[in-house]
Amino acid sequence: MEDEEAAAVLKAVGRQIRAWREAAGMRRSELGAAIGYGEEMVSSVERGRRIPKPEFLDNADEALGADGKISAMKRDVEEARYPKNVRDLAKLEAAAVELGAYASLHIHGLLQTPGAARQEDRGHRAGGAGP
Repeated sequence: MEDEEAAAVLKAVGRQIRAWREAAGMRRSELGAAIGYGEEMVSSVERGRRIPKPEFLDNADEALGADGKISAMKRDVEEARYPKNVRDLAKLEAAAVELGAYASLHIHGLLQTPGAARQEDRGHRAGGAGP
């Protein structure tokens, strides 16, 4: 997601919150009071200038009766929260963590004893997973 895309996501989220607020007949100050934030914060989120925290979205969803439609935007907002280079690093870190989780379950062939390698080979030939 490019930084222009992140800004577009935040503006779209803000427009949705504003639409739900207006449909509920609430002013910004009323929504802010209902969810534990100030009127200025609500205004800044609606204009796409501030990035709402997940709690903001959850509380707004509940206060406006959006039935999960506002809360569903948390993932998109989370991706837009950080600059592009940091988002790329987060993806690489997630991949590294996943690899690390499985690396301890695998013994590389050069480190196996010949007997263990034969046993594992027999298990794979027989359709099993080995020892």
